[in-house]
Amino acid sequence: MTVKRSANSTRVLLGLACVALAFSIDQLSKFVIVEIVMQPPRDIYITGFLNIVLSYNTGISFGILSGYFSDSPTSLSFLTSVVVGFLFVWMLYAKTNGHTMALGLITGGAIGNIYDRMRQGAVTDFIDLHLGAWHWPTFNTADIAIVVGAAILIADSFHSAPRQPAG
Repeated sequence: MTVKRSANSTRVLLGLACVALAFSIDQLSKFVIVEIVMQPPRDIYITGFLNIVLSYNTGISFGILSGYFSDSPTSLSFLTSVVVGFLFVWMLYAKTNGHTMALGLITGGAIGNIYDRMRQGAVTDFIDLHLGAWHWPTFNTADIAIVVGAAILIADSFHSAPRQPAG
């Protein structure tokens, strides 16, 4: 019983560390971009496929429903907070380190975006990937944490799936 409880405590600490890491990197990167790099605001061309472009998203991912939520950022923050609460509880009961880290990254990234939305009514985005004239919607490091967390969650689900007996 003690070993299981110790493993669970270690896993919870791992998850909380991932939440804190994702949130901290997100908020630090946004601060640096907004307060230092983008003074004055401009488009910064890094490579043929990557720019730094400051934008503010009032909608859901990729600006979906931005017209609806631009007048009520608190409503969107509440809805995403409910999802984050579910993810946080799932993280506390995760059975593998992979699931715990993945859920911690997703939760930390989501909290970073919720914090932006509550503080300024929109999420700060600045990473612009493009191929020629086609641009992926601008995103931020919280979005990267969410995508990486989702990828780890999927990969770990395949890795940790119970094996069915042959026959």
